[in-house]
Amino acid sequence: MSFKTALGLARSVWIYRANRAHHRSLVGFYRDLVPAGGLVFDIGAHVGDRIAACRALDARVVALEPQGPAFRLLKFFFDRDAAVTLMRSAVGRHEGEAVLFVNSANPTVSTLSESFVSASSGATGWEGQEWDTSRPVPVTTLDALIAAHGRPDFIKIDVEGAEADVLAGLSAPVAFISFEVVTMARAAGLAALEAAEALGYESFRLSLGESHVWTGPWTDGAAMRQILEDLPEAANSGDVYARHPTAKT
Repeated sequence: MSFKTALGLARSVWIYRANRAHHRSLVGFYRDLVPAGGLVFDIGAHVGDRIAACRALDARVVALEPQGPAFRLLKFFFDRDAAVTLMRSAVGRHEGEAVLFVNSANPTVSTLSESFVSASSGATGWEGQEWDTSRPVPVTTLDALIAAHGRPDFIKIDVEGAEADVLAGLSAPVAFISFEVVTMARAAGLAALEAAEALGYESFRLSLGESHVWTGPWTDGAAMRQILEDLPEAANSGDVYARHPTAKT
C-alpha cells in the first residue's frame, strides 16, 4: 500500500468510523430502512460505516469492495463477525472483469466509470483529484449475489458514477435501494434513477452528503428527476433512496 493510499484511508476512517456522532446519526437514519434480522447488500463498502450501522440494527450484511487496501481494512474490522460476508469484487451489469480507475490519494472516489473521471476535469470542488493508476477487478451482479445469499431488504449502492450499471444486473426489485448522485457527474445519477424506475420503483427521497436527513418527502420519479436536475453544483453529492410499492412501511 502506498503512503498516499494509507493516508487517504486513514482520513476516511477518521471521518466515517472514529466519529461516533456519524455512526449514531446513520443508525437512526437507517432504522426505517433496515429491519432487525434483515439482509443488506453494501455495494462499495469502502471503510464500512454502513456495515457498522446495519449491524447495530441487527441486520446481516453482504459487503463488496474491489480495492485491496480498503478490503483488508474491512477484514480487520469485520472478519470475526459471522453476520458479515465480505467480498473483494465490484458489481456491474455482467459477471466478469472490469478496469478500476484508482485515486490513490482519495480511494473513496475510485471508480469503474471513465465518464466519472472525465467529468471531474475542471469541476468545482474536484481540483487536484487524480486517478493515477488502474487495475483489473472481478465483477459480479446483484442477481448473482441474490442467488448466493438470498434476497436483501435493502441495497446500498455507492460506486462513483457506475450506479446504473449495478442496477442493470438486478432483474427483480427489492424493498429499498439507495444510489449515490454526484453533481459533477449528474447524468450518471439520472441514469440510475431511470434504471430504478424501470425496475418498478415509484417513490424516491433524497439525502444530501452525510447529513442523514431528508431534503423532502417521498415523491415520484418525475419530481425526483427535477430535484436532481436543479441541485446546485455546490451540493456535491447525495443519496437517492427508492421504495418499491411492495415495501412494508
